[in-house]
Amino acid sequence: NYLLGVGRADCTGPVAEIPLMGYAKTDQVGGGLLMRLYSRAFIVAELDDSRRVVFVSADIGMVSQRVRLEVLKKLKSKYGELYRQDNVILSGTHTHSGPGGYFQYTLFWITSKGLIRPSLNAIVNGIIKSIDIAHQNMKKGRLFINRGTVENSQINRSPFSYLENPASERSRYSSNMDKEMVMLKMVDGNGQELGLISWFAVHPVSMNNTNHLVNSDNMGYASYLFEQEKNKGMLPGEGSFVAAFASSNLGDVSPNTKGPFCVNTGESCNNPQSTCPVGGATMCMATGPGDDMFDSTRIIGQNIYLKARELYEKASQEVTGPLSSAHQWVNMSDVSVELNATHTVKTCKPALGHSFAAGTIDGVGTFNFTQGSVEGDPFWDEIRDQLLGEPSNETKACHKPKPILFSTGEMTRPHPWHPDIVDVQIAAIGSLAIVAVPGEFTTMSGRRLREAVKREFESHGTPRMDVVIAGLCNVYTHYITTYEEYQVQRYEAASTIYGPHTLSAYIQLYRGLARAIAMNTVQDLPRGPEPPVFNIGNMTLVPPLTADRVPANKTFGDVLQEVRQQYRAREVAEVTFVGANPRNSAENATEHNFLTVERYTSTSDSWHVVQNDASWDTRFYWTKGLLGQSNMTIEWHIPCGTEPGIYRIRYFGHYRKKLSNNHAVSIPFDGTSSAFEITTL
Repeated sequence: NYLLGVGRADCTGPVAEIPLMGYAKTDQVGGGLLMRLYSRAFIVAELDDSRRVVFVSADIGMVSQRVRLEVLKKLKSKYGELYRQDNVILSGTHTHSGPGGYFQYTLFWITSKGLIRPSLNAIVNGIIKSIDIAHQNMKKGRLFINRGTVENSQINRSPFSYLENPASERSRYSSNMDKEMVMLKMVDGNGQELGLISWFAVHPVSMNNTNHLVNSDNMGYASYLFEQEKNKGMLPGEGSFVAAFASSNLGDVSPNTKGPFCVNTGESCNNPQSTCPVGGATMCMATGPGDDMFDSTRIIGQNIYLKARELYEKASQEVTGPLSSAHQWVNMSDVSVELNATHTVKTCKPALGHSFAAGTIDGVGTFNFTQGSVEGDPFWDEIRDQLLGEPSNETKACHKPKPILFSTGEMTRPHPWHPDIVDVQIAAIGSLAIVAVPGEFTTMSGRRLREAVKREFESHGTPRMDVVIAGLCNVYTHYITTYEEYQVQRYEAASTIYGPHTLSAYIQLYRGLARAIAMNTVQDLPRGPEPPVFNIGNMTLVPPLTADRVPANKTFGDVLQEVRQQYRAREVAEVTFVGANPRNSAENATEHNFLTVERYTSTSDSWHVVQNDASWDTRFYWTKGLLGQSNMTIEWHIPCGTEPGIYRIRYFGHYRKKLSNNHAVSIPFDGTSSAFEITTL
């Protein structure tokens, strides 16, 4: 038995004009909302409350060091020494459709246009709020674990890299990806359901790099379905049951199960370079199982949800035993790894290889770089040397056979381009060890890490541990491939920033943490060097907010394009309003709802809300016009089973108005569509 608490809070942030984080495509900026982003927090404490563990899964691309440091600082001022860097795990789901700009290292400024305070604040405050809610609702409860296989939801997107791993190792596994889902179920002392955490390895990239609507992708849709089912009668984002679908070793795993095809000719481009005969690498794209990206998100998300539901209902293996957690900061650019008695190797200063710029079959690069480049390109190298400086011979040698595109570890202006100081962390809840990793481990890297940690526990008297990898935790360091995968330099290998021995270094470090937990010597672990906090103001290329304006003879919230009078299920009700920049709303209220769908009740002569902007069935598009004018289009994709009756759609915004003293204020307004009827015919 434990004390358990769960919490969920909005962390969506600004849904317009902010670059979305994930595909590194500068023109992929937010232009509306499909689903809200949430932080989901779970606290487990021993009954005498001597020890606690916090696990947070947030619907963001990854947890950045800046987010983590600000969260820990706020937790300390609120709770003292209760929640610390060793017992708080922050994990990102890895959606590629959330606002960016929450990083302090310069590389990430290029695609997310700097450090964007409103975006960073929304994430930090959302995480804190979710932990607060969990903290305030602690009660006695029990934990159950279950695991099972998810089918038809993944492909390995770098199968040629995977094949570089030793045949003897590959023969121990039935697949080139991990199909197993691990699930932790939480119930209180009265059997009341509290929530669940599921860990499963797949990229949330069912929504591709043409998308401009903020959303939580396939994993978020799985959370949405589970929470809607358990929080009956509640709107999305409301209700006490919390279902987190967290990331794992998803480095080389894609949900785009139809595989890679040439966009222009339709032929397969499943080759070591992921390139097409006409148009090269930029034409090679993978697609999901659906008719479009929305449909693929729904299908993959539903597959994951259905498996989770089955595992949840059947979960009977109870998790018991003490809690413990171990954490260290490590300078990953300078780790010596003992491979065996005679052989010691080292990690490198961070650097990205040429194939980093190629992107993947889930989202190709902008220029015609190809995956699997083990040689540089003189044209790009010359441009790089002129603009950013040439990599040192030492770094070049250390990263071999990676041809270096950006020697980020040697680039320090205006601040370092990549982290040196990285978190390694394990939290043990009885027989469950959660290994929090700072990036994207490939399938085989994850298997090696789990096995090494499990063996370490066993050899120090703690057998039968369930070891699960939580991905994208604490600080982002791109990818971690195996030494063998590294040799062929596809995207994941080119993005293994600390060189060919990165995985070996992590295995050595996590074994040290596991040993300390098993032998109860965590207090003797060196803390390691503290990460820096850079003093950055609001450094950003995002356009400044200007006064909003309306067309002649119109006011904010007026309807420009009206709904039809009648619809049936499966049709789309659509209305366009005179709008204002949604960023005004994000900076005013985190709990702001941009839209509602309301149904008329004749008995009480009133309207009640049936859908909000967090609903999967509503889409909210912002179109920026000239001279401060903008339009807002709301779509409601009417689901099957919608109750017939009279409905309306409402829009809530804020417009920015300049005052005479050069200050600006945001003024709330709303708009309402005509009433329309939904018929059964």
